[in-house]
Amino acid sequence: MEINKYIDHTLLKPTATKEQIIQLCSEAKSYNFYAVCVNGSYVELAKKELEETSVKVAAVIGFPLGAMTTEAKVFEAKNCIEKGASEIDMVINIGRLLDGEFDYIENEIRLIKEAIGANVLKVIFENCYLNKEQIKMVSQLAVNAGADFVKTSTGFGTGGATFEDVQLMKEVVENKAQIKAAGGVRDAKTAQKYIEMGVTRLGTSSGVSLVTKGISDKNQY
Repeated sequence: MEINKYIDHTLLKPTATKEQIIQLCSEAKSYNFYAVCVNGSYVELAKKELEETSVKVAAVIGFPLGAMTTEAKVFEAKNCIEKGASEIDMVINIGRLLDGEFDYIENEIRLIKEAIGANVLKVIFENCYLNKEQIKMVSQLAVNAGADFVKTSTGFGTGGATFEDVQLMKEVVENKAQIKAAGGVRDAKTAQKYIEMGVTRLGTSSGVSLVTKGISDKNQY
């Protein structure tokens, strides 16, 4: 199993510097990861660093809280695509979901997907703040809205991916959307179990240690 092709090599910390983003891209090229995942201001740099490689650029939108307006998220998504991203990882409006505003959530996802066209949309739920029924509900909303992926976490909440949550998401989305596990994926054994469960993408800052089977990076993703 080639774990490297499942990995979105990620650096989203507020302290991330240009030099660190260049290093991230260098590692992604060296290990042939599927993509790098960066904040919007670094999309152009990542695109430039990854020219003439197969490594994709994913940008996070409405990150990490998800609480900005739909219009702001749509603009941010389009802007990142224009600057060279081909994948968008958006955070839902968690408070609106908790309030039961399901139409709002579905509409926001749909508008972002329409704005980016054929580019890949991953929808981040932040499962640590949701109960089982809410995870199932938002999984269905994402499918209804045409999302390409459902994603467990930002890595900045109170918890990351869990096997139980991925199973819940899988039961709802079936083959209508792919699943990305993110937050706390730091060792090869955990990564492999997610892949065996049907996860097709892993968001992690520990990509190098995953593929080299070295000591996992203990830093928060």
